[in-house]
Amino acid sequence: MSTTGDNEATTTTPASTDGTVNRKQPFPQGFLDTISTGWAERPETLPPARPRAAFAARRRAALSAAFPGERLVFPAGELKQRSNDTDYRFRAHSAFAHLTGWGADAEPGAILVMDPAPGGGHEAVLYFRERADRTTAEFYADASVGEFWIGPRPALAGVAADLGIRTEHIAAFGPVDGERVVDTDVDLTRAVSELRLIKDEDEIAQMREAVAVTAAGFDDIVADLPLIAEHPRGERIVEGLFHLRARSDGNGEGYDTIAASGPHACYLHWTRNDGAVLPGDLILIDAGVELDSLYTADITRTLPVSGRFTEVQRRVYETVREAADAAFAAARPGVTFRSVHEAAMAVIAARTAEWGLLPVTADEALAADTGGQHRRYMVHGTSHHLGIDVHDCAQARREMYYDGILEPGMVFTIEPGLYFQIDDLTVPEELRGIGVRIEDDVLMTADGPVNLSAGIPRTADEVEAWIARLAPHAS
Repeated sequence: MSTTGDNEATTTTPASTDGTVNRKQPFPQGFLDTISTGWAERPETLPPARPRAAFAARRRAALSAAFPGERLVFPAGELKQRSNDTDYRFRAHSAFAHLTGWGADAEPGAILVMDPAPGGGHEAVLYFRERADRTTAEFYADASVGEFWIGPRPALAGVAADLGIRTEHIAAFGPVDGERVVDTDVDLTRAVSELRLIKDEDEIAQMREAVAVTAAGFDDIVADLPLIAEHPRGERIVEGLFHLRARSDGNGEGYDTIAASGPHACYLHWTRNDGAVLPGDLILIDAGVELDSLYTADITRTLPVSGRFTEVQRRVYETVREAADAAFAAARPGVTFRSVHEAAMAVIAARTAEWGLLPVTADEALAADTGGQHRRYMVHGTSHHLGIDVHDCAQARREMYYDGILEPGMVFTIEPGLYFQIDDLTVPEELRGIGVRIEDDVLMTADGPVNLSAGIPRTADEVEAWIARLAPHAS
């Protein structure tokens, strides 16, 4: 960062004893006398309401019916410090974004308030810090919110027209005794989480788009497999290629990309991404693009770096695909969410028992209270809800989530895997260091599950053909 920022709006700066302002420079009087003049008038044209605004209004109405007569408060959140006086890129709280339709362009410090209306229901008011007038010191001296530093900021009238919500300056907001604030009120937090279990038309469209952009990101990676394999930290090249697609066609990644090659693929959340990507190994890539609406995909593919699976790699890979296909077959409206996981685990137990890896039979391993031996090789769950959070609806009640019933409009993952750690003496040496996961994003409809990510090659043959088409020199 080449600028220093946060200058004092006076001609003298007192000495600092704690080092917090030692780098700040005073503004000379000539600057102060002229900085507020000579600026063109800002346009007053109001934007049309964004299409998402109508869907957000319906979501607020559903929440209003669940909390009659109560004041509901949804903070967007504040900037979070990365180091010293630099911050992470801002991302609004998911409940705030879901209920306002304000996504990547949301203002830090904004607060949505739903006040009980005299005739019933609620009136929504969006409070945020409006851009400062150019005659104020904030405009040029405040590096965190001043437009001279961070660029144009929204006006109250423009946001009100854009989102279809009445807006007020943040200075007008005041807490009220007894109000319910999301993330501190258990019932409200649970309600907004459960509200997202069934996606509306807008959310489903966003999920389809997020998957499409993510698919393009996977194509980018496959096309550059030879370059990736040449670099001593090829996992970083994978991460960088996906980041380019995520930032150019979306808001960014929905979560830290997992680019796990060789034995790293056995670490479920490997995000260090500092290893080589070697021919002969597999690389597990778990990545998802987050759109400007903040909806994200979550997809995993496991690729043979050289372009072709070995016999052992193919056997493990196709077993994982068999488990995924069993989970798809089990996913139907009216069945429990956990039944999807149970179907996948039945395959994992059967195959690991068949390979002689278990000290018990597959049926014994699947026993609810005394089994689980096969889970050594797949410790995670098979599915989670997906949407504006990568692990969406996480505060929903168990009876609504894990023990809940699959319904049309739900979006979730199916992601079985097999992971044989490099130092696991319970498996033959030929399996050690092999990690495979296949993850797809699924929309439940009245007619059954729709694989939103079906366009990304899944079978071992399809994956090999994919690499041969986009990276013919990989092998």
